Amino acid sequence: MSIVMKVGSSAPEEAAPVEVKPQASMEMVARKTLDGNIMIMDHIDVDIIVIPTSNKVLTLAKGSLTEDVYDTQDRLFRYLARKGVVDPASIRSGNVYGSMEAAYVAESYNGSDSTEVVVFDIGKFIEEEKAYFEYDHRHEQEVTDMLTKPSDDDSTELGKVSHSAEKGSINPNQTGYKISHPSASPFYQE
Repeated sequence: MSIVMKVGSSAPEEAAPVEVKPQASMEMVARKTLDGNIMIMDHIDVDIIVIPTSNKVLTLAKGSLTEDVYDTQDRLFRYLARKGVVDPASIRSGNVYGSMEAAYVAESYNGSDSTEVVVFDIGKFIEEEKAYFEYDHRHEQEVTDMLTKPSDDDSTELGKVSHSAEKGSINPNQTGYKISHPSASPFYQE
């Protein structure tokens, strides 16, 4: 019995990988954690964490928990629920103080990566919110400038305002008792 051996490159060639071009892209301040979570830090009020292993979106307050933080979390999850990305019934507070979380669908019907869709929709939400960030920042700057750099109509030079004879809003002659002499007071003691 003989063995036939062929030497050469008659092995089937591997097909070159087809480069898939993204349908859309955006820039965000995000990082990946050691365990594969995606942390999105673009928002002024909250940090948003996408957890692919448990198919959750988690939001944490950046600073102290205020009404603004809760309103932002509420708007985010309402937006994601309207887009069909998260299950509205899964939106709840998290196990960390001031956090809120929701579950997203693990597999999509059209074969797209659910985590990429969630991250993209979060980016769209942040783009919509940027106008509010800018307005809020501009308004805060205007109030600060109004208080620290008043116009000529809103300020006077030191010493230009003359003193008035009576100060304050309570007239000392209208206290309820008309006292002509200290002994006429019911509180007078000798």
